[in-house]
Amino acid sequence: MSHVNVTINGRQYRMACEEGQETRLLRLAESLESRVENLRGKFGEIGDARLTVMAALTIADELVDANQQIRALQEELAALRDVRVVAADRARATQTAVAAALNAAAERIEKTTQVLNRTIGGGVAIG
Repeated sequence: MSHVNVTINGRQYRMACEEGQETRLLRLAESLESRVENLRGKFGEIGDARLTVMAALTIADELVDANQQIRALQEELAALRDVRVVAADRARATQTAVAAALNAAAERIEKTTQVLNRTIGGGVAIG
């Protein structure tokens, strides 16, 4: 377990984190500090606790929006996957139908060739 000193709203906090997560924790603290400073610029000195709560609510609001967007994108992705499966099934069915039609045409050509060869008799074989 590692420890990192972060500054939020002008106060130092010693935070514990997993090994390797120190930089991430510092970036998160910097982001929160930036939000607090931004709110202080908009609203002035309204109290440390209130600024921190407002910053947390701003982050929570963005998180809710992001989660809604993720759910919408997941639903869209699922729908696109369904469309892809239907299209692949349709393509296979079309391929099978085309192959069957070509085979049937080849059989008709073969029968026609045989009939013509018999009709012509001793003449030159066709095909």
